[in-house]
Amino acid sequence: MTFHWFLPTSGDGDQVGAATVTAGAARHDRAATVAYLAEVGRAAEANGFTAVLTPVGAGCPDPWIVCAAVAQHTERLGMLVAVRAGFALPTLIAQQAEAFQAVSGGRLSLNIVTGGDPAEQRAYGDFLEHDDRYARTGEFVEVLRRAWAGGPFDYAGKHYRIDGGGLATPLAAPPPVYFGGASPAAETVAARQADVYLMWGEPPTSIAARVARVRALAAGHCRTLRTGLRLHVIARPTGAEAWAEADRLLVGMSPERIAAAQARFRRMDSVGQARMAALNTGRTDGLTVAPNLWAGVGLVREGAGTALVGSYAEVAARIDEYAALGVDEFILSGWPHREEAERVGAEVLPLVTAPVAAAPGRSRVAEVSTR
Repeated sequence: MTFHWFLPTSGDGDQVGAATVTAGAARHDRAATVAYLAEVGRAAEANGFTAVLTPVGAGCPDPWIVCAAVAQHTERLGMLVAVRAGFALPTLIAQQAEAFQAVSGGRLSLNIVTGGDPAEQRAYGDFLEHDDRYARTGEFVEVLRRAWAGGPFDYAGKHYRIDGGGLATPLAAPPPVYFGGASPAAETVAARQADVYLMWGEPPTSIAARVARVRALAAGHCRTLRTGLRLHVIARPTGAEAWAEADRLLVGMSPERIAAAQARFRRMDSVGQARMAALNTGRTDGLTVAPNLWAGVGLVREGAGTALVGSYAEVAARIDEYAALGVDEFILSGWPHREEAERVGAEVLPLVTAPVAAAPGRSRVAEVSTR
């Protein structure tokens, strides 16, 4: 398994937040300065995490620029940069990736985002419908990979046409492509184009079915596919302490914030967002949807809306459970992100019993817990 952390580029604090738009956003007590984000990055780097994920969208600073800055203040930490497919030509993105690899020492990964809020898409100037956006994403990644292979090449698709494109020389270390989406259209793209298929945290039975389905689709294209899970973590020495922290976070979600966020989620055409919303139904009770899996985050936060809540040993056991179902990578987070990177890295990751990949800054082997 590989573990990553999250970089809160829109601000940080001790409340559920990091929403990229006004609806549902928490008060941010810590500005997302380069200095603070570098502190988060160094905490992740020192505590067993391989890379940090950045968000993209309305209300977020440009992740290319932010990650290029943070990379200069870390030594080995990977930068999992989110890119909105369709907002820039893939041939240009290929050049940006080439430059990023050069200035960062080859630490780039790309999270290709299709977009799930029609209103936000139109505000950017994009009027494609849901399935057409995913079809464009598929072409986007195909052109991107061909550009990295070096030119010249020609391409004629529905959304892109290239004459004599490609980098002057092949990119020596093409970034791995991460990609998420819960719809059939998204799974089709993942099976054909992704290196790592990302999912938001759902109960284990749902994740097992999704892993099996997308890997079968990939096998149909003679490909193998890694899978990843995006989760928040609320871990404390005892389960009681962890659930008390979840209660504290819930108290910080005002009815007004919940109502504003839920109204926005209802207008979105993202299947993944609909699945997150179905886990909480906009209510502040009945939020434990599987052992140690809490759906309260999704009351106000778009995207990943669930958290693993429990003692350090309990959270590690749930991670092991997902790993046994075929999850290869985990992107974790918690509030505030600097302290929680230290806590999760020091207290939870060493208790995971499944094999763990060595992370930057620390040589790790799988440890057998005493739980």
